[in-house]
Amino acid sequence: MKYWSFHPYQQQPIDPACCEFQIRTATPTDLIGVSQIIAESFHSQKGMWGWAFPLLRLGIYEDLRHRMTSPPPRHVCLVALEANNGTANNLVGSVELGVRYSDSWGQAGIGFPYLSNLAVHPKYRRHGVASGLLTSCEKVSREWGFQDLYLHVLENNHQARQLYFKVGYRVHKVQSNWNTFLLGRSSQMLLHKHLNANFSI
Repeated sequence: MKYWSFHPYQQQPIDPACCEFQIRTATPTDLIGVSQIIAESFHSQKGMWGWAFPLLRLGIYEDLRHRMTSPPPRHVCLVALEANNGTANNLVGSVELGVRYSDSWGQAGIGFPYLSNLAVHPKYRRHGVASGLLTSCEKVSREWGFQDLYLHVLENNHQARQLYFKVGYRVHKVQSNWNTFLLGRSSQMLLHKHLNANFSI
């Protein structure tokens, strides 16, 4: 199991005793915590959809469990843990990295590393956790022999877009579908980062 340590990025830590976070590969014991953080990040617990939150969380848990028990080639789930006095035990964020194939992204039949499900516990946002997870994904991508990374973000998710642009991602294309026009939903932006670019987190 590989660990990366990092200090909070231009933010004060939640607790004065907390000076850094650790990032490692997720294990089955992390599944409940990861599914909770992802569910809280992408689904509301308020209003008429609040009743569905436990079902959504269960679906996320089962999807993660399947990917971890039968992982496709070149796939990893990373988790960030709060480190106190050298012990890391409080899960505060996660991200998945895998290789996908899309002829519309580049050369036909060529795989590209793709980031998904980047999520941080609400109490720990804006404290460098997401930046640390992104940096760790870049390290893994280089270990796999790649020099590019891709991810999707909703066009109206301004906070996430600001983070990605700050660490060197650029718009590759804006993707719309019928839901965008008929239901008034936000378009998806496919972002790309070339890992040789001189951006630092």
